[in-house]
Amino acid sequence: MIRPTRWVGPFGTWGDVLPVDLVRPLPCDDWIDEPHQVLHRAAVSEAPPVELFRWVAQLRAAPYSYDWIDNLGRRSPSRLIGLPQPVIGDRVNAIFTVVDVEAGRSITMRFVAGWFGEVVCTYLVEPWDAGSRVLVRFPVRYADGPAAKAVSWLLPAGDLVMMRRQLLNLARLAEVPN
Repeated sequence: MIRPTRWVGPFGTWGDVLPVDLVRPLPCDDWIDEPHQVLHRAAVSEAPPVELFRWVAQLRAAPYSYDWIDNLGRRSPSRLIGLPQPVIGDRVNAIFTVVDVEAGRSITMRFVAGWFGEVVCTYLVEPWDAGSRVLVRFPVRYADGPAAKAVSWLLPAGDLVMMRRQLLNLARLAEVPN
């Protein structure tokens, strides 16, 4: 097995990301031309890919990071709630819209806000040793203006905390029989 590097760069790439992950094509690449940043995150789970994907698909119901910050204090469900397979047009965390789905393998979602810019992210679930791994890539194109520089530092730093918790929670929950 190729062992991934951990914590590469201060905020841009972290987790179980392999060097090949930085250049392999993913669906999110087709949505933003010349992104200002491309961020990568990954986590492994002992669960089979089908179970981990079910939890990734449940992001449509809750964020699974720090609920007191990004879920208004409501707890993310600790059990699968029986959502149907994701489809294009589904809403995720009230701000993202699903723009691409490969059943059982990947979900790509997009967020556009005039004051912020555009983010597209692909969550790809794949086999990893005896378990699975979720790889997330998200290219970002910031809005023009004086706040762009600050946002380009704040987004990756904040995401370091929030998405790390999200991916670790999803990996852990997928390992528990439902």
